[in-house]
Amino acid sequence: MDAWALISVSDKTGLESLAQHLVDDGLQLLATSSTAAYLTNAGFTVASVEELTGFGEILEGRVKTLHPSIYAGLLATGREDHQAVRQQLGAPDIRVVVVNLYPFERHWQDQVSEERLIEQIDIGGVSLIRAAAKNYERVSVLVSPSQYPPFMEKPWSAVTVDDRRRLALRAFQHVAYYDAIIAEALNSGDEDWPELFVLAGRRQGTLRYGENPHQSGAVYAFPRGGGMAKAQLLQGKALSYNNLADADTAVRLAYDLEEPAAVVVKHQTPCAAAIASTVEEAYVKAHDADPVSIFGGIVALNRPIEAGLAQRLTQLFLEVVVAPAITPEAREILSAKKNLRVLSLEPGQVSNGDIKGLWGGFLVQSEDRFVREMGQWQHRAGPPLSLEHHSDLMLAWKAVGRMKSNAVVVVKDGATVGVGGGHTNRVDAARQALQQAGQKSRGAILGSDGFFPFDDVMRLAQEYGIAVVVEPGGSIRDQDSIEVAESAGITLLMTGERHFRH
Repeated sequence: MDAWALISVSDKTGLESLAQHLVDDGLQLLATSSTAAYLTNAGFTVASVEELTGFGEILEGRVKTLHPSIYAGLLATGREDHQAVRQQLGAPDIRVVVVNLYPFERHWQDQVSEERLIEQIDIGGVSLIRAAAKNYERVSVLVSPSQYPPFMEKPWSAVTVDDRRRLALRAFQHVAYYDAIIAEALNSGDEDWPELFVLAGRRQGTLRYGENPHQSGAVYAFPRGGGMAKAQLLQGKALSYNNLADADTAVRLAYDLEEPAAVVVKHQTPCAAAIASTVEEAYVKAHDADPVSIFGGIVALNRPIEAGLAQRLTQLFLEVVVAPAITPEAREILSAKKNLRVLSLEPGQVSNGDIKGLWGGFLVQSEDRFVREMGQWQHRAGPPLSLEHHSDLMLAWKAVGRMKSNAVVVVKDGATVGVGGGHTNRVDAARQALQQAGQKSRGAILGSDGFFPFDDVMRLAQEYGIAVVVEPGGSIRDQDSIEVAESAGITLLMTGERHFRH
């Protein structure tokens, strides 16, 4: 009985070695036009799909494999009636299918015109893969050159049903990913939350474990995304689940800030953040803001790391350092800390939204961004705002927006001096931040991620000598806080937007 391998690939990587393996194992080769020409030029005997079907390609190649003779060869099971029909049609007994699809993802990333992009939607290839995978009891299907080496470790006839089932699973995942990318590319944004929500992610690596050692984990990147999932690890141990989660929080805040900035994060909550005229100075200020919590922390910087800053970063134990770039001199200095993970990540917006796991499902929301400019904030009480406060105000507002709710932060002279995040009530968050700030709270700025339902936070701010408070406003008791601020001489600003982070 003659058995065949059907090959139709756009990526010819490793194809000659695979073809030789198949031929050596007694399979005859059947291929679509360009693949057949490639293999023929390489010295193989190949039958073309057109020779088998007696029907050439039409519509500029849009239709070439959609023919009963092909699909009878793919879908006929071991049943006698199926084999009889296949033989009556003269269809080949196809046992191996090797297909990879038009490179839609690459063309989408290259932002080609929609007309050109549409031509990269594969029809025949997807159908071949699905048919072969459906009939995995008899057919092996390969969809990527990375699968060729393990497949060639034994003859095709020795491949078991369990082996073919695993190949079929990979094939269906491949097709699902491909279709999800197409759906995302064609989404013009007219429908924010469609009835069917599909995700496409490509694994960047597995993790030693998840949030805790008994949990497993992996990191995936969205097809057209950047962000932390695409950060480049320049040195150090492999990144853990917690490293990535913490670094993501640190980077989002650091890259939110326009001035040179340094952010220190522990357990997905900023414990210190600072701005200055240079990023090295900002790091010194962030370090001094909380020299205890920074130990074993994650540091994100929004300017390249140069030699002087690199020297400082090696003076204590840090888990991860992230920056847009690291100079060669700085890399050499940082390399002395073999276990320090150093990441390079270019700033840039990533519009994949925020996805949070839910028992039995997931929640999706648009990314939290700072929408209202300072000029749109309302001045509700106290003296006019001084220009010297502007930078500290933005640091306080953006820092508190990246902390765990309920969150309050105190900022003075370009650095956080007190933080309180993840509390079940806002008074405790404010008390923690103010107690940490101590005497530094005099003349400082206090920011809150949510409004004040009562005047208790304003009274604490008055007690500690806070000069300016920035908060969303919107409580039915806003007037109570306004009156305390007015009587205490505290400038009270309401932004009109809150930034909860749970």
